[in-house]
Parts: sequence; structure tokens; C-alpha cells
Amino acid sequence: MPDLVLGPLLRYAGASEVTVWVETDAPCEVEILGCSTPTFRVGDHHYALVHVTGLEPGKCYEYEVELDGEKRWPEPRSPFPLSRIRTLGEGETVKLVFGSCRISAPHEAPYTLDLSNDARGLGVDALYATAMRLKEEPPEELPNALVLLGDQIYAHKPPFDTLDFIRSRRDTNDAPGEVVADFEEYARLYRDAWGAPAIRWLLSTVPSAMIFDDHEVGDDWNVSAAWVEEIRHQPYWNDQIAGGHVSYLVYQHLGNLSPEELQDNDLYASIRDADDAWPLLRDAAHQAHRDSTVARWSYGRDLGNVRLLVIDSRGGRVLEEGHRSMVDEDEWSWIENRATGGFDHLLLCTSLPVMLGPGMHHLQAWNEKLCSGAWGKRAASWAENLRRSQDLDHWASFHGSFTQMAELLKSVATGRRGDPPSTVLVLSGDVHHSYLAAADFRDTRPVSRVYQAVCSPLRNALPGKKSRLQSVAWNRGVALATRLLSRLSGVKPEDLTWRLTHDEPFFDNQVATLDLDGQAATITFEGTVLDGAGELGLRTLYSRRLA
Repeated sequence: MPDLVLGPLLRYAGASEVTVWVETDAPCEVEILGCSTPTFRVGDHHYALVHVTGLEPGKCYEYEVELDGEKRWPEPRSPFPLSRIRTLGEGETVKLVFGSCRISAPHEAPYTLDLSNDARGLGVDALYATAMRLKEEPPEELPNALVLLGDQIYAHKPPFDTLDFIRSRRDTNDAPGEVVADFEEYARLYRDAWGAPAIRWLLSTVPSAMIFDDHEVGDDWNVSAAWVEEIRHQPYWNDQIAGGHVSYLVYQHLGNLSPEELQDNDLYASIRDADDAWPLLRDAAHQAHRDSTVARWSYGRDLGNVRLLVIDSRGGRVLEEGHRSMVDEDEWSWIENRATGGFDHLLLCTSLPVMLGPGMHHLQAWNEKLCSGAWGKRAASWAENLRRSQDLDHWASFHGSFTQMAELLKSVATGRRGDPPSTVLVLSGDVHHSYLAAADFRDTRPVSRVYQAVCSPLRNALPGKKSRLQSVAWNRGVALATRLLSRLSGVKPEDLTWRLTHDEPFFDNQVATLDLDGQAATITFEGTVLDGAGELGLRTLYSRRLA
């Protein structure tokens, strides 16, 4: 009899339809609320994305999962409420929870301790703490979306169970060592990341939108053209990049798409028709890795009168020095066509912050110029080493794309792309600290309020030395010095300016919540806590009304 391996995950949620993703241990028919679909196969794994229809706006539905007619979810004697689907009603407040960067580890001591108290400590998992709090909430208080902004898994830091699995398959003394190397190992890593009962319940009940960053494939993925050229010569790379791409598509990307987009997706149709989709997905992964125009990972969702536009800032990069871009021309055109006014709020979600601490921003813009040869070959080689060692690959280091994004923000906020929203919010993660920055433009007064909101990490706090470095990036003197460097290397002045709305960044494991009520908006950052009795929870770090 088939059983669930992972899931269910509530993914796309509209006013009258949703999709629910599952992984099973055998081929079967998956049924939810009277809607069913057969599984598709990828190697030895079986998956389904069930399209549930016939729902009413503003209603709540408890659901079970049946495999070949036998109930397999919820699990017997579960301490969590029944999984629910809650559709958004017209005019309702939109509540959105977001964050990024989550290492998998047990939710118990010593792993819940601070790193300063135990070398194995990762602190309390903010996603786990969120689940434990929400299970006590009534359905109407549940978020309308959980937006996971990259590094849902860490392929180069596999947790204990995944590491044991890796060691059972191959000799980790040989390259690539104790990192995830192929699709089977990536699949096991997702099982460890999402398999805890509290996380399974949360993901079964709150619709999720996701985008990847480098750690879904490996450390420093797509940091530069030189890095890509080097890694392609490694004998393990073909299996590693295929496994990373295919696992991201299956475990994250397909669920990001609406039922209409899935119906029009030729690759998804081929996956469902194939006896085993692995060969065609492997070939598609290699094509996407070598040509950024093959796949588009960016996507959009509308939550009532709030537009959520999720922008890939990792997988579709153009990396040629002197012509670097976060996405190719066609994908940027797709983004521009959807980043418009006419909504109460426009949310631009990208794993990498557009607006970093100014000192770090100018440093990265300067580094890009050096890498492209502005100060000669010797400086370019040194700058490439600096780029990799310090992860200098954010929007500022794709300065042409940063300028495009700044102009897009301005055109929306000033009403050139339709009625200006109340707020234009850039939501990001990656940098292992959190902050809210208010933005402005030197030559234009926007109608919309423009902000950069960063929430990172869910569970992977920076050690003290790196925390201090990120704090210094907001220092005015450091910003002036690095701006001078960037100007000397040929970086042109920028129209977009920004500043922190609070004294300094937050470095806790944390999660952020946006409450969007008509044209009003409030953001709240909450950090994790662990009291003397070992009880975990969340405490408010900062809250601000945005509009």
C-alpha cells in the first residue's frame, strides 16, 4: 500500500482553487477534497501536484490525503490540528510571513542553543517556532502566504541523517566529499528539511511561495563566470548541477506556478506523460545551466489586490564580465511587464537584497569593476578572489541590473506604470541579518512608500565577526570611503538612496510578518527565544507601520 514520504505541501492558493504537492513511496492516485491525480515518476521517486477546484472565496476547508483510496494524512494521533485550506475573501487583510536561510537540525538541545554556548548550536528554528505558535491560532488568523526567499536547504552542509545517507552510498574521502552530489542526495536533503511534524503541518496549511539561492545547489553557485568555468571541469559537477536543478524544479518550482501556468507548461506535460521523467529533466537541467534563456524561474501571484512578484536572482544570471546581468533580457522584460501599479501593494521578492548596507553596496560595485579589468589584470585576479571569499555577488555587483531595478522602482512609485501602489516593497533574505530600509530618489519625489525589507536567517545566525562586518556596512564613514572607491573605478552616481528605519540590523534567528489591510501596511520582525526551562518562542524585535 503506498504511503506519503513527504508533504502534503499547500502551494498555490487562489480564491477558488489550490494546488497541493506530495511525494509518495510508490505510484498511486492521490485524492484531496474529491480531486485526484496520478503520481509522476522521477527515478525512484514519485510525486503529485493535486489541483483542487470548486472552492469558495473566504472559506476554510479541512482536508485529508488519500492514496489509492486509503487515508494517509493526517498521521494518526498527531498533536497538530487538521490541515486546512483557507481561501482569501474579497477585501480581507493579507497576512504574509517571510524569511530565508534555514539549516536543518533537530529541534532540541544542544542544537537549539546559541553557538556561543555550544559548537553545535544553531539556535531556535524560527520556522519551527512559527509553526508551534500557529497551531494554537484559529483558522482566520493563519497567514495567507509563507514566502521562503532562498536557501531552504544547504547542499554543502547536509544534516546528520542526510550525511549518514551520503556515507552509505559513496566514499566521502573522494570529491565532492561530504556535500550533496546528485538527485538522490538532494531529495534526501529536502526530506530532512521538511520532514519534522511541525514543519509538515505548517507547510500543509499555509500556502507557500519559494525561490532558490546558491545553497540549493552548492556554495558560491553562479558567483562569476570564472567560477562556472572552473567547476565545469570537475568530474562530479554534471551530476551535482543536474541534481540541484531537477530537485529545485520538483520540490519547489512546480508548486510556485498557478494551475493555468502548469496547464500551458510543455515540460510539466512531458514529465507527467513519461514513464520516468529523470532523463528529460536531466537534459533540461544541463541546458538551463549553460543557457540562461532556457528556463524562467521568476513567477507572480496576486493575493487580492496585492501583487507578489518573485524574481530569480541566482539561476538565470548572465555572467560574462562587462555584460553581467541578474537575468537575461527576455526575463527582465517579463518582470517589467508585471511590475505595475494598480494594486494596493507591489511586493518584489528576490533572495538577494537590492539595497544592502551602503558600505557593502559600494564595495560590491567597485569589486565588479575591478573584476572586469578596470584596474588591470593583477587587480582583476585579486578582486575575483575577494568576490568569492566574501560572497560579493548581490545586485550591487550586477550594477547594470541594480540600475534597472532602481528605475523600475521609481517608475512604479511615481505612477508612470499605472496608479501608484500605497507601498512598493522589496523583500529579500540571504545576508544572515535583518533590517528595514526606507528608500527615496534624488531627483523625484515618489507617491508610493518604497522599502527594502530583509529577513534572514530562519536558522543560521552569523558568528560575531561577520555580524560586526555587516553592521559596519551601515556606517556613514565607511559608506563614503567605499563610494569614493567605486567612483574612482568608474561606477556612475545612483539616483536611488536608502537608510535604516531603526538603529542597527538584527542578527537573531527570525521571521517577519507583513499585514496588508487595504492601503495600510505594517511589518513586524520577531526573533527566537529559548527560556531557562527549554521552552521556545518568538519575541518582537521591531514593528513599523509602513503606510
